Amino acid sequence: MMGSQTVSSIPVVVVLTEAAALLGRRIASEISGELHGASTRVISADLHFGSVKDHVQALFSAGRPIIAVMASGALIRLLAPLLSDKRTEPPVLAVAEDGSSVVPLLGGHHGSNDLARKIAVALSGHAAITTAGDLKFGVALDQPPEGYVLANPADAKAVMAELVAGAGVRFGGSSATWLNQSRLPFEQEARVTLTVTDQQKTSDELELVYHPRTLVLGMGCERHAKREEAIALAEEALAKGGFARASLAAVCSIDLKADETAIHAVAAHFGVPARFFTAAVLEAEAPRLKNPSDVVFAEVGCHGVAEGAALAAVGADGTLVVEKIKSKGATAAIARALYVVDPETVGRARGTLFVVGIGPGSDGWRSPEVSRMVEASTDLVGYSLYLDLLGPLTDGKTRHDFDLGKEEARVVHAMELAGEGKTVAMVCSGDAGIYAMATLVFELFDKGGISDGASRIEVHVSPGISALQAAAARIGAPLGHDFCTISLSDLLTPWEHIQRRVKAAGEGDFVIAFYNPVSMKRRTQLAYARDELLKYRPLTTPVILATNLGREGENVRTVPLGELNVDDVDMLTVVVVGSSESRTVTTGDGKTWVYTPRGYSGKADSGMKGNEA
Repeated sequence: MMGSQTVSSIPVVVVLTEAAALLGRRIASEISGELHGASTRVISADLHFGSVKDHVQALFSAGRPIIAVMASGALIRLLAPLLSDKRTEPPVLAVAEDGSSVVPLLGGHHGSNDLARKIAVALSGHAAITTAGDLKFGVALDQPPEGYVLANPADAKAVMAELVAGAGVRFGGSSATWLNQSRLPFEQEARVTLTVTDQQKTSDELELVYHPRTLVLGMGCERHAKREEAIALAEEALAKGGFARASLAAVCSIDLKADETAIHAVAAHFGVPARFFTAAVLEAEAPRLKNPSDVVFAEVGCHGVAEGAALAAVGADGTLVVEKIKSKGATAAIARALYVVDPETVGRARGTLFVVGIGPGSDGWRSPEVSRMVEASTDLVGYSLYLDLLGPLTDGKTRHDFDLGKEEARVVHAMELAGEGKTVAMVCSGDAGIYAMATLVFELFDKGGISDGASRIEVHVSPGISALQAAAARIGAPLGHDFCTISLSDLLTPWEHIQRRVKAAGEGDFVIAFYNPVSMKRRTQLAYARDELLKYRPLTTPVILATNLGREGENVRTVPLGELNVDDVDMLTVVVVGSSESRTVTTGDGKTWVYTPRGYSGKADSGMKGNEA
């Protein structure tokens, strides 16, 4: 998961031409979606595809919302073979290339109409809504607004049919503004009933039951409390009040529990966010607590976690509706707000840090997962060049640019931002775990030097194409047999250690990728490595010099080890030295490739599979 979105729920904006890409990026930014572009015509996209038909059908089958900047007729023909059950169809919308019209084609019962309205507003266009209920009554009863859940969606079709046929409607309990403001025909005695309640309820005939998200579950627990115990206690609290789980808006606790697995397990169990408050905020609720505890105050600085967190979340007008209950290692309480609770405005989230490798920087060499993580982030931290390479992906994000040489400050800043509850992407070139910032993140967890909030963040590391992989791919297959990487920078590693590693790699006959081969002041290390390796491998051993991989000015060339000139290498070059077995071969088009054989051609097929091959 990323934030509160699963991959299957992230909308995809499909564009077929570069002319449509700018509009597509605007739409994707507005709806927190991904931009997918045709590989032959679109330069910049989060993901490129070949066959339009295959890609769109695959997205539809996976349940991904689709917004295609293309003619509606063409989109209909692409998806026609897959249409079978409208109850399971994801939203599918067609957008005119000039943004003037947004047409929800499928999934009107799953958010398509609202999505069309949102996009139309952003583009100053028109949402072509054709659903009968929306047009006649100004409301989609099977698609309540954010903060309300329809408990019995299967009954919505019959209810809407009655209303369209002329039946009246009445409230079965409390009302709701969004229903009052509709054009529904309210009558005192009516066949159709709309019930808004936070209580568990079984619907009657021609009744729709809506659960408003007005409840907040407050929880406290011991360190490393059992997940199952916490979930059972939460269920007990809801049952005690007779409450519908669909009315739960959030699970809240003290910020000391931001990294507590049990709290997040309860939130995941109910499909709601977990939010956290400081001890000072919870202590401000002390006058409203039903079960204040001096013991709890002595431990965490407030007189109640479960009741305090629930009350803090629902505001001054909210009330405690289930007092604190206990299990062996957890506590729970429930409070009710007067209005629907927006979890994003309650306390703060557990911060998330995405440590991402963007590869050499080009769109084609950046993984879809990394793109999704950057899209999901509120803040981006990194060396300015790396952030610039993200192009439109940085739109709408807060950038935190750092110069080279400020690596620890960069990582601390990213972790502290996440410690404030933000979703942060720490952007690295290549792979984040290869001579990059991922290592420092975990070193700070281990050694300290960060705030308590930063020490409780959630971390995800996503791989990227490293410089040695990019260089190898451009020149053939030099990493086809055993290889290693060595950084020649002695800023963080004593020179004698580097010398020992170069000698060991030479004796072991490894293919070697040298990172940080030279700098403005450091010119002798690469010469040492060349001379040392010549003791173990031929003068003709191929050496790959790869500069600006995947970017403008890319230059990949090969020289014999005996002719390697340090002056031909700069700080943006990765140097790959072949082993004694590495070879060059020239293909019919005149291109020279480098490869390191594993002996396949000299062996009969032994039927080896998987990693053995």
